Amino acid sequence: MAVKLKLTRLGSKKHPFYRVVAANDQTARDGRPLEFLGYYNPMTNPPDVKLNAEKIKAWLDRGAKPTETVRSLLEHM
Repeated sequence: MAVKLKLTRLGSKKHPFYRVVAANDQTARDGRPLEFLGYYNPMTNPPDVKLNAEKIKAWLDRGAKPTETVRSLLEHM
């Protein structure tokens, strides 16, 4: 079972809000995650990003792979 750090979409139509989660790579985008790691709100100016660095580091040490979007959020951390 491979684990990915990815985004799950919340919010209403045309007002997205995302959670950064650790989930099985075969899980659907909004499927059941293993753990919540933070959130990302692109609707604010500047975008609001809050990530739990300790949890993310723990998952990366265990071999989790971030998606491209999550990787770009981690670079701004």
